[in-house]
Amino acid sequence: MSDQDLQDQIILQQLSQVEKFSSVHPRPDFDADFTYGTAGFRMRAELLDSVVFRVGLLATLRSRKLDGETIGVMITASHNPPEDNGVKMVDPQGEMLEASWEVYATRFANARSDEDLAREYFNVAETLKIKLDAPAKVAFGRDTRASGPALVSALKDGLTAAGAEFSDFHVLTTPQLHYIVKSINTARSSNPYGEPNEAGYYRKLSSAFNAVMQGKPKPKLITVDAANGVGGPKLAELLEVLGGDVLDVNIINDDVAVTDKLNYQCGADFVKTQQKLPLGADPEPSQLYASLDGDADRIVFYYVDEAKKFYLLDGDKIASLAAMFIQELLGQSGIEDLQVGVVQTAYANGSSTTFIQDVLKVPVTCTSTGVKHLHHAAQLYDIGVYFEANGHGTVLFSPSTIKALETFEASSPGQQSAVEMLLSLADLINQTVGDAISDLLLVVAVLAHKSWGPSEWNLAYTDLPNRLVRVVVNNRFAFKTEDAERRLVEPQGLQAQINDLVKKYKFGRSFVRASGTEDAVRVYAEAATRLEADELALKVSELLKGL
Repeated sequence: MSDQDLQDQIILQQLSQVEKFSSVHPRPDFDADFTYGTAGFRMRAELLDSVVFRVGLLATLRSRKLDGETIGVMITASHNPPEDNGVKMVDPQGEMLEASWEVYATRFANARSDEDLAREYFNVAETLKIKLDAPAKVAFGRDTRASGPALVSALKDGLTAAGAEFSDFHVLTTPQLHYIVKSINTARSSNPYGEPNEAGYYRKLSSAFNAVMQGKPKPKLITVDAANGVGGPKLAELLEVLGGDVLDVNIINDDVAVTDKLNYQCGADFVKTQQKLPLGADPEPSQLYASLDGDADRIVFYYVDEAKKFYLLDGDKIASLAAMFIQELLGQSGIEDLQVGVVQTAYANGSSTTFIQDVLKVPVTCTSTGVKHLHHAAQLYDIGVYFEANGHGTVLFSPSTIKALETFEASSPGQQSAVEMLLSLADLINQTVGDAISDLLLVVAVLAHKSWGPSEWNLAYTDLPNRLVRVVVNNRFAFKTEDAERRLVEPQGLQAQINDLVKKYKFGRSFVRASGTEDAVRVYAEAATRLEADELALKVSELLKGL
């Protein structure tokens, strides 16, 4: 048998397997098209069986295209309600799926029949010159949703049909899976990222936190709302590794046994959008509180004063705190040729941007919403701080920056201490994706070094009052934007109406963008007072009625 005959036989066998397994996971009767968006595929869980199966096929091809590097697949719907679920792919260095492959994911998900799917599978392999007998490896995990196990079965069928080798890491936070994927793919390099398992994740964070906190007193008790999601038990496991003499955390809303409680009146998205305390929180004045989201990749902080007034410390506050501390350390180190930059989205509070640019003297880049956009922009800096206002973000230290810090010859103990602190921060901060648990430790450490409580942190600058409103519309895809989503292009004429409203308010700012995960649009508004911000958001929302 010739090599070509052998390849033809392999192709036929694999396409037959794809069709065979696909028949067990038929595409549902779903009027709209599936779309791989900023969070992958996300929707009602009962619609996802065929989608997750097909993601297994695509993840296999992606691994083959990248010479057998491990690709990650995470089954989660983050802050969505319990009846939803989702699936997204993770590239070898723990980053989001390369944008060009999102098109293939969408095409796979929308193939109408088993034969159409096999044809799409073959076409992608042929177009990208992927050998279907090449090795492929996939690692995957899921959150605590009740629909997770069934969707894992669908994923395994997709991986089996395509002939992938796979590893099931079971229940994880999303950032833990990103960490594991990068650790697997760097295990044999000269600079492995970490031990490629959950225990290695805890050991890396614990070691780095201890190094950063050396010589500092034990922080005061922190209460963390875990959104009744996967972050609760995982944070508890980390605390066991850290030990009670290092950090005291009171975890609330950590019931993962009753899945209907997931994100119910709690969690980072609830606190951010409602701007009030989560269910079960009874805070003491001036103590630090935090809320994770359902898959623990975002976090927001808050506190109350003596009058029980609520103060939110969101992603903008985290970004400014991190940038401030890193700038201070660079100044102490004497290293002058490393540039810190902050990446934000249109949702960033205007006061935060002004503070970072004018007070900290740190450049700010604005990108479209979605971590993949912020991540890429942050990579253009030596040290890139990126956070969405919702609390999703991290800090990236470029490889050249790490090398510069490791080889820097300090001329004083103070310089040496600052350099060592920067290197420890690089280990403490999850370099692959926003990580609520890692970011929690970062904030605690920075506040300890500055001897700040939450009120001192909050007073670094004062947020403009703002309001975020969700508006259901007939077709979210009719809303098209430009200028990093800060200005509407379509529907025509709507931006001019928004501009006319904004002019009526001091410090007014408002924009509209379509949700990447649901059939709705978001209206964001800022103004000089809370009443005016609420009023502006309401008036802009009224413009959308009937659209």
